[in-house]
Amino acid sequence: MSEAGTVTIEPPWPTGQRKLSLELPGGPLEVFTHRRVEPEPGPLLVVFHGVLRNAETYRDHTIALADRLGSPLAAPLFDLARFPTTRYQQGGLLRDGEPQPRTEWSFSLIPALLTELRRRLGDPQRPVLLLGHSGGGQFLVRLAAMQPLAVQRIVAANPGTLLFPDLTNPWPFGWGGLPGEIAHEQAVRDYLARPLTLYLGTADTVRDENLDVSSAADRQGMNRYERGRRAYFRGLDLARKWNVPFGWRLIEARGIPHDHEQMFNHPACLTALAASEQESAVPRQQR
Repeated sequence: MSEAGTVTIEPPWPTGQRKLSLELPGGPLEVFTHRRVEPEPGPLLVVFHGVLRNAETYRDHTIALADRLGSPLAAPLFDLARFPTTRYQQGGLLRDGEPQPRTEWSFSLIPALLTELRRRLGDPQRPVLLLGHSGGGQFLVRLAAMQPLAVQRIVAANPGTLLFPDLTNPWPFGWGGLPGEIAHEQAVRDYLARPLTLYLGTADTVRDENLDVSSAADRQGMNRYERGRRAYFRGLDLARKWNVPFGWRLIEARGIPHDHEQMFNHPACLTALAASEQESAVPRQQR
């Protein structure tokens, strides 16, 4: 209580490093956050962790980038118990091989998450950037295809496998095996138009214990760097063939291995997050 006798109410999104417990229509989510005391003119930055489900660490390792952008930062936790690979990296489209309704997709949590974070900022129109690494990159690649979002840029860094613009290869590598109302040519065209950046470390070439080395995955390439480049150029070739808009970008961090902290702190990350090739991701007030 202040000296005047009024109650001091903590803001909906407090400053500093915090953990918020959000009740969303699709279920509860814990979100690790960072806000500065100073005004933040930049877009809302939401970062998605990898297979270790270490959202708090991702938040901590993205603070320098968020401060450079002048952005409030949020890192949602997709815990292993509720979000195994089929529900996190693959979005929950299938359960035991059976298609699930859109309301059950993990991707369907994201619009509600962004709405709630913007509400807590007091700015429902705040621009949004999505950034994910490894398993989080996989989630964002497939999110870009399956969940239309009004965001500035979706950056998938070093995803282990990708959704190729292909109606034949089975999900989660292509659209094959999905219901016809999901898997059709217009869906692929829409995917090619999305503001997706494939952000790749050129040294991410090790076939480590977390890499999918199944025959289906290896058809995309023998390592993450090769798979990401093949996905990009497959999309580019198809967009040219169909003469349709192509919103993807390929940005590389020279010499960086499979390490989210190094990727996020590399100068190329700002280029990857830029809304367009002609713009900087850094707000004018921060340049």
